Amino acid sequence: MTDTQVLILIIIVVIGAALIWAISKQIKKAKRQKLLTADIPREWVNILKESLIPYQYLSGREKQRLHGTINLFLAEKIFEGCGGLEITDEIRVTIAAQACMLLLNRPIDVYPRLQSILVYPNTYVADGQNLLGVGDPDSVRLGESWQSGVVVLSWNSVKGGAANFEDGHNVTIHEFAHQLDQENSSADGAPILEDRSSYRTWAHIFSHEYDDFKKDTKKGRRTCIDRYGATNPAEFFAVATETFFEKPEQLHKKRPELYDELKHYYHIDPLKWN
Repeated sequence: MTDTQVLILIIIVVIGAALIWAISKQIKKAKRQKLLTADIPREWVNILKESLIPYQYLSGREKQRLHGTINLFLAEKIFEGCGGLEITDEIRVTIAAQACMLLLNRPIDVYPRLQSILVYPNTYVADGQNLLGVGDPDSVRLGESWQSGVVVLSWNSVKGGAANFEDGHNVTIHEFAHQLDQENSSADGAPILEDRSSYRTWAHIFSHEYDDFKKDTKKGRRTCIDRYGATNPAEFFAVATETFFEKPEQLHKKRPELYDELKHYYHIDPLKWN
């Protein structure tokens, strides 16, 4: 085989590989689009009504968008039962619904780094620190978010957060807020924003609010945000997100700038749900 023939063969192989890649990408895109526009089973709607209190306040367009996002989430993410827990539709849909609520009106992908959700029946003992460096080894936990693409949850805690959507404590919202924060490969309380100009405002508001919050907790003042948020900026973002969705009136009253920044980030206003 001459050099010219070898070169032609290489070109053919490269072009063929590019075509296969382009075709597979289009097939995947079409499949994802179909999932995003498809309805969900009636049984899942019943689960949403029971496990996602804000569902009743969503518009028809928002409900359809939530249904499609849940479809995509459940099609692409792997659920694994731990500690003898059997994964059911109730578990999958409840977790997916709360996770996808954070994405409801945001023009982004569906947790692109996330691969698996590990679910324990109750609180569990972790065998080391999480990737935020928070917590002692062998500590009892409700949930974790790993930068490697894994979320760990206690089903009992997930159900508790779903049943009481007014106390500012929701382990699913908390851990998936961490996933948003970790999409840029660092857990620092600064998730990926839509445009470059937004980062300066975000940094200014969140640094000010975080510092002020730490002063309040240090002085023992009552706060609408859980004190765990004073641990570090990543935890502040996650806990502030819980408060934003579950105690919007209190957060808006006590920390209006923080509320408005989160409203801009999530493209939703939970105050309207009341």
